[in-house]
Amino acid sequence: MALIVQKFGGTSVGTIEKIAAVAKRVIERQQEGNRMIVVLSAMAGETDRLIGMANSIQRIPDLREMDMLISSGEQVSVALFAMAVKAASYDAVSLLGDQVAIRTDQKHTRARIGSIGAERIQAYLDQGKIVTVAGFQGVTDQGDITTLGRGGSDTTAVALAAALKADACEIFTDVEGVFTTDPGVCSKARKIDYISYDEMLELASLGAKVLDIRAVSMAKRFKVPVHVRSTFTNTIGTWVVDEEKIMESMLVSGITYSKKEARITVKKVPDQPGTAAKIFLPISDAGILVDMIIQNTHDGGLTDMTFTVPKSDYDRAMDILNKVAVEIQAEEVTGDQEIAKVSIVGVGMRNHSGIASTMFQIMSKEGINMMMVSTSEIKVSVVIAEKYTELAVRALHDAFALDKNNMPQEVD
Repeated sequence: MALIVQKFGGTSVGTIEKIAAVAKRVIERQQEGNRMIVVLSAMAGETDRLIGMANSIQRIPDLREMDMLISSGEQVSVALFAMAVKAASYDAVSLLGDQVAIRTDQKHTRARIGSIGAERIQAYLDQGKIVTVAGFQGVTDQGDITTLGRGGSDTTAVALAAALKADACEIFTDVEGVFTTDPGVCSKARKIDYISYDEMLELASLGAKVLDIRAVSMAKRFKVPVHVRSTFTNTIGTWVVDEEKIMESMLVSGITYSKKEARITVKKVPDQPGTAAKIFLPISDAGILVDMIIQNTHDGGLTDMTFTVPKSDYDRAMDILNKVAVEIQAEEVTGDQEIAKVSIVGVGMRNHSGIASTMFQIMSKEGINMMMVSTSEIKVSVVIAEKYTELAVRALHDAFALDKNNMPQEVD
């Protein structure tokens, strides 16, 4: 008997009728001879509703109490699901994060899983029950409820699959799998049958919303095969697996973009040891993530330091850096929130030259200026003006023929 972990997101369990439909689907998989663990998110909109209530009471809600509040959404989902299974004359049991002993650190609202106790789930599986576990939540060693942050239910599902050595982890969502790019931007976007952990990690970190990056990282670490598929169809989705299990790596697997970043430049900084630390240490201490960094040297021992931060942290970062600029005697700090980061990703890039130059040619042909460039073994990212995002994505998708054979076309 195969052990399958299935995760259903908020849109999949958004109504009583949808919960009943999910229960029917899970029962059918059990009847095929599988043992089933089901991880559920809160019903669609519920977490946002609870956050809104908290914000109406306390301007900056206490994080411990916030976790107590928002974890309740998943408790409702799993209880209703178990009832739906029993109403269909089958057996199920619902469990919360603390009942499963999903142990986390103490970072409320963004906790990380340290360990999972599998014994209780295993006992229920041996009794023939469908086990449904609240996603997104855990418990500290002190017994306090924690939550894993947005997308945390994906991480719960993969962690359970790893702990119980499941045969597969299926992530059900409102799309049919991982696409070569956003179908809402490019009508030629095509569903990918297989993608490597490394490619999925890059896509998730660069703006793709299909899978939480922590879930992908954990799946890679523990070699958990992940199947991303639609709740509303029975079609095969996208398998996220080891690179060696993919028969032939595509040159470029996908194109993604993010409009959630801002660019900051600290101009004419003294080019001397320790200056970069004085710029980035206060940013780090404030919990602001810095992504792409470029340094441009001037004559006279001065340099410009340009980097990107999340757009949501832009104002805080500018406040910090304006103070730092005075301290280090920089000329000024400038910023731009109207940018986007567009990236191409593919493990096939490891063994092929000319991918970056093709991308740059396309940008030039379309009259799109590249403000920043960042590369890794399997990705090339460029920062451009936000208004050109969709044009860049479609042009690159055509250039790398992602709807066809993935061989780059010649650029005129």
